[in-house]
Amino acid sequence: MDMDTAARTEWWDSLPAGIRDEIDGYVLKDSLLMAVRVITAVGRVPHGIGLGTAQSIANDRYLHYGDRIAREPESPLDLESLACRAAGCEGRIVAIEAIWDGDTVHDWFVRLLAITADPAGETHMATVYWSTARRYLGEEGNHHTRHRPAVAAEQAGRALADHLSVPFHFASPDTPDDEAPRWTESAEAR
Repeated sequence: MDMDTAARTEWWDSLPAGIRDEIDGYVLKDSLLMAVRVITAVGRVPHGIGLGTAQSIANDRYLHYGDRIAREPESPLDLESLACRAAGCEGRIVAIEAIWDGDTVHDWFVRLLAITADPAGETHMATVYWSTARRYLGEEGNHHTRHRPAVAAEQAGRALADHLSVPFHFASPDTPDDEAPRWTESAEAR
């Protein structure tokens, strides 16, 4: 079931104060998944609220509280900070990769990862939200028609990859695609 804004507001107002306080508590801690979980649990059976509507209701609460939400600190994108993070990786870094991710609160964003071998794995380097990109690129950051998070992630990721003398991979820099092909050593060799 998909509810419009008025229906979501009516549903929200019908909730007991304790449930509203619990959901708002998660929102104020920037715990989106827990807020969505509670909304889904209390709304699924009697009201047919599914995941999409629950995310919209949580987003309404995020918009309601705005700057009062205790957000996680934004990732640094400067080369010195990223190189410091990379130095702490377990394993040998074989590539830096940018991948798309998204949710109803942050829209599309890009995650920078260090891909490692010996042991094989990936280590999170940074998450590039719109606000992170704006801070990194400046208000007038040259991004043409591309998403600012993609431009910032590409610049920062390439700089780190060059610094580490490893390949940089971003399968879909122009279009958000969280199913774009991931980096592999064999694909890079082609």
